[in-house]
Amino acid sequence: MITVTREIAVPPEQVWAVITDLDRTAEVIRGITRLERLDGGTGFEVGTSWRETRVAFGKEATETMTVTAIVPGQSYTTEADSHGTHYRSIFTLTAQGSNTLLALGFEGRPHGKVGRMAAFIGKLFEGPTRRMLRRDLDDIAAAAER
Repeated sequence: MITVTREIAVPPEQVWAVITDLDRTAEVIRGITRLERLDGGTGFEVGTSWRETRVAFGKEATETMTVTAIVPGQSYTTEADSHGTHYRSIFTLTAQGSNTLLALGFEGRPHGKVGRMAAFIGKLFEGPTRRMLRRDLDDIAAAAER
C-alpha cells in the first residue's frame, strides 16, 4: 500500500466536510475531470457509489468507486475493480491540536492473468502514483483551509 500524509491547518470536521462532499469533488481535486453519483443519493455512507473520471499518467480513466467502510469524521474506504485489479483507497483523519493529519492509503491487488501483468507494470508507476496522491491531498488542504 502506498500511503501519503498531509497536515492541514483546520480541525478534522472541516477536512471531513471537504472529502465527503461528492458534489464538489471535481472542483476541489484538479486531477478529477468528472464525478457522477450512481446511487441517486446526496449523502455519504457505506454503499455510496460514483463514477470518477480523472487524468492519470497523461490519459483519462474512469472508475466506479464504492464506499465500503466508514467511521464518521475519522475514516472511510472506497473500493473499485478495473482491468483485472481490485483497488482500495483509505482516507484517515487524525486531530493534531487544532490541525488535521490527513492520510491517504492506496493499493491495487491484481487478480487473473491481466491483473498480474498490470501489477508488474504498476510497480513502474509507484512514484508517479505517490505524486498524484500528494497532489490530491494538497488540493483537499487548499479547499479545507479556504
